[in-house]
Amino acid sequence: MYGRVAHARPFVALIAAVGIATLVGCGSSGNPTSTSSGGSTGTGAVKSSDCGTKPGVKATGTPINLGAIVTDQTGTSFADIAYMADAYFTCVNANGGINGHPIKYYIETEQTQPAQIAGDANQLVQTDQVLGIVGNTSIIECSVDSSYWQQHGFYIIDSGIAPECYSTSNSAAVNMGPRYSSDGAVQYAISQHVSKIVFDQANVPGTQHIAAGPNALAAAAHIPIVDLAETPPVTSANSVAIKEVNDAGPNGAVILNFTPPDALTILQAAQKLGIVDHVKMWGCSTPCNTDFLAQSLGAQWNSKLFVNAELTPPDSTNSKTMQLYNAILKDYGSSGPHKVAGGVGSFSQMGFTEAEIAVHALEGIKGAYTVASVNAAFKGVTNFDTGMLCQKWTYGGYSSHLPNNMDYTVTPNNGKMTTAQGCTQISSVDPDIAAYRQEAGVAPLDPTANG
Repeated sequence: MYGRVAHARPFVALIAAVGIATLVGCGSSGNPTSTSSGGSTGTGAVKSSDCGTKPGVKATGTPINLGAIVTDQTGTSFADIAYMADAYFTCVNANGGINGHPIKYYIETEQTQPAQIAGDANQLVQTDQVLGIVGNTSIIECSVDSSYWQQHGFYIIDSGIAPECYSTSNSAAVNMGPRYSSDGAVQYAISQHVSKIVFDQANVPGTQHIAAGPNALAAAAHIPIVDLAETPPVTSANSVAIKEVNDAGPNGAVILNFTPPDALTILQAAQKLGIVDHVKMWGCSTPCNTDFLAQSLGAQWNSKLFVNAELTPPDSTNSKTMQLYNAILKDYGSSGPHKVAGGVGSFSQMGFTEAEIAVHALEGIKGAYTVASVNAAFKGVTNFDTGMLCQKWTYGGYSSHLPNNMDYTVTPNNGKMTTAQGCTQISSVDPDIAAYRQEAGVAPLDPTANG
């Protein structure tokens, strides 16, 4: 899938997101007109139509244009995140819209080419005339477009990967991204008293920046760490798994930072070779938090693999947020050109959460929907109960943004990802996290989050 992706189904937005994780209800926290606020528990059945303020009433007003740019290439795809946001918006459009206005969602895909990515941003702003950017998830997009968004007054709600997604004033993510999620996986391994860590990741732009966090945590714990990198897609999984295991040793940990296809390839190679138990534990950053991966691995990996989960663990089905997420995924994201291929997991949860935050912000606008009003609303989101994150989510006028910095750990259990550790602050030994907390403080817990 290259170039422009069926971005503008008028007044609708299909669905997608594969694996990394934060869910929230269609309604806004504290908004009495919304039926799916936060993640409150309850026994009443939640339907996808609960996503909007007027169930069953199709929005027919002037569209509110939003857009997203996502990496979609061989070996690495984040399309599911935008697809799930699309599904959420489609649901809202079918159930009242934003004060009667449907959201029209444009999705641009890119293949890690700076000129293409810059062109995508210009296409969205100048041609599609989007008022806001929601769901961006790209290996280098934040690096390429950050100045452009600032120049045009856009405050992005995204899933971060590149450093600029977190170190600039105009990007706020619902996830922690590869560096800080890898921090979380390494932090859990350290808590299990491993004697050595092997950190292996996709060899894409930014690997040194990503590795700096895990290395800081390992150094502070006086644990040796080996850094490896593999070019995606991984084609020599057997040799990769053998090297990881040999380098880690019997009391060591292997920590992976790959999207699900490559992580699964390596883990299945270790299983086939019979070397799963040759290390103390295996770990992974958030992309591995998907039932697709747990089902593919099978019971042999029960409590052998521990994954940093940036959003509510998928087994937390008792919350209305998770019920709504599953309902929207089933009704709007299970078929069509924007099918969420990864199903239940962190990526689709991210798209859901980004869309819910955007809808919450849009519902509060009084007057015309413009670039200025929409982005002021995005930037103004404060202490929002997503029901998907450990913490309340705030954009704020900070010089950097890392609003999600407290996570879960999950592990496979007979084909499902289940909670191994509840909400835990990611260590401020990582200097980036320390700098953000010094400016923004520590957000209060989200009372509706699970885990």
